[in-house]
Amino acid sequence: MVTVVNSKADVLKATQALAVNLNAAKGLQEVMKTNLGPRGTLKMLVGGAGQIKITKDGLVLLSEMQIQHPTASMISRAATAQDEITGDGTTTSVMFIGELMKLAEVALADGLHPRLVADGFDLAREEALKFLDGFKLPMDDIFNDREKLVCVARTSLRTKIAGAIADPTAEACVDAVRTIKMPGEMLDLNMVEILHMKNKLVTETRLVKGMVMDHGARHADMPKRLENCYILTCNVSLEYEKSEVNA
Repeated sequence: MVTVVNSKADVLKATQALAVNLNAAKGLQEVMKTNLGPRGTLKMLVGGAGQIKITKDGLVLLSEMQIQHPTASMISRAATAQDEITGDGTTTSVMFIGELMKLAEVALADGLHPRLVADGFDLAREEALKFLDGFKLPMDDIFNDREKLVCVARTSLRTKIAGAIADPTAEACVDAVRTIKMPGEMLDLNMVEILHMKNKLVTETRLVKGMVMDHGARHADMPKRLENCYILTCNVSLEYEKSEVNA
């Protein structure tokens, strides 16, 4: 039998491979656990070009981190998929997987076979789903219950940004979604646009139920404010363009 492996690859078998995979999961957990919850610490990310990003959002951290280990990379992809489906729970997924790996390490040290540990995780998942089905509370017409929606949005946002900013932002997000939702149609989030005003503070964030065009006046004598005016929409450019002459 001939085995062809990259000369730079690390070849591990049996117990060594299990230990390395478990350590990778626990190492990713150690990185993520300090930013869990409303009192989590912010992380400063510095890019290759010197750009700085400060965040404690698990999705942003996992997206910006360069993860080389295959097991840690698989955990990162699973947590990212969680965020894409529900919009939250990235850090929680990494923490939960890390704790399961710690418990698995104890069981493996006692001589239990890894296959039995995996089967035990499958049984625990089924029991957890049964518990959630009996624990959950059905909500009728949740879309019209603004207070419940604001509580859900506030719970998610407070784990990512300061509470003073999260509370008004949560209300703005809920009102924006309720504004564009049409009965009997799928929700199109492309109808909500986020504009970044660099000359404003984050505490001045607000929802505008309409169209915002951040272009400014074309002349100093033009009025700053108009009411009950007509709006022309066209798909041609009204700016002066130099004509091209091909001789």
